[in-house]
Amino acid sequence: MSTTNNKNIDDNDITACANCVKGEDKNSGDLKACTACKMVKYCDRDCQVAHRPQHKKACKKRAAELHDIELFKLPLPNEDCPICMLRLPTLLSGWRYYSCCGKIICSGCIHAVDKRDMVEQKCPFCRTPSPYSDEEIIERLEKRIDANDAQATGTHGSHYANGEYRFPQDMGKALELWHQAAELGHSESYSNIGVAYYNGHGIERDEKKANHYFELAAIGGNASARLNLGDAEGRKGMFGRAMKHWMIALGGGDNRSLETIKQLFKSGLANKDDYSKALQAYQAYLSEIKSPQRDEAAVADEDCKYY
Repeated sequence: MSTTNNKNIDDNDITACANCVKGEDKNSGDLKACTACKMVKYCDRDCQVAHRPQHKKACKKRAAELHDIELFKLPLPNEDCPICMLRLPTLLSGWRYYSCCGKIICSGCIHAVDKRDMVEQKCPFCRTPSPYSDEEIIERLEKRIDANDAQATGTHGSHYANGEYRFPQDMGKALELWHQAAELGHSESYSNIGVAYYNGHGIERDEKKANHYFELAAIGGNASARLNLGDAEGRKGMFGRAMKHWMIALGGGDNRSLETIKQLFKSGLANKDDYSKALQAYQAYLSEIKSPQRDEAAVADEDCKYY
């Protein structure tokens, strides 16, 4: 690697400035790493700018590698239902959020408690009576939002997006709340932002921004956003990358990815091994979420379907 003062350093040496070869102070660690690739360090911005022509190509390549490592990392599975302690389903009809205690309860446990209580309507977890008015629903939700509850904040964003509970339809307010919820760890909110950009819902359509937010959502474990990324890669003919996304989405419970791979297999764009692995991934997910109690709830009420 050539430098401005004709000295040479090892490409793997990040204890010296890549431009002027000034050594790093062992005590203060005064050199700053390139934020994109983390491979080299610089004294200051002047050294970074001077070295940019030599470093640009390697930096771009390594930054893309680091991005993909983060993007295709397997996310953590959904948390468990706090009552039955089984993994919560991904399908929205398979669980319900309770703003009284901030818990997400699976459809099976909700059904079992409702069957036991009959007329009495209480939270299955904390036994707080169900709210009787829209005002009480929103009051409870706002208390959870004040406590930095990510799910409550994201849910309230959807109220504004859809004009629910007497709130005016306001995508600006919805996006504000979704951003807030996403920063608190609510990956579905990143996905909602992505959908808004993709469809141009209340904001200018921007597919690049949509994919950016889908990536953030997918990294956070959102299977629906992961499916969207796979579809985007598939439209570009990048079936290797698309297959990676769909397989991760399957592990997160997105059965639409299984149908996509099935259709690709039928058309010859995916092989038998791809389809077999897809089936295995989805079966592994089902083995973690299935229970007789949840099955009973799904039979009793279509709105309790969980896969």
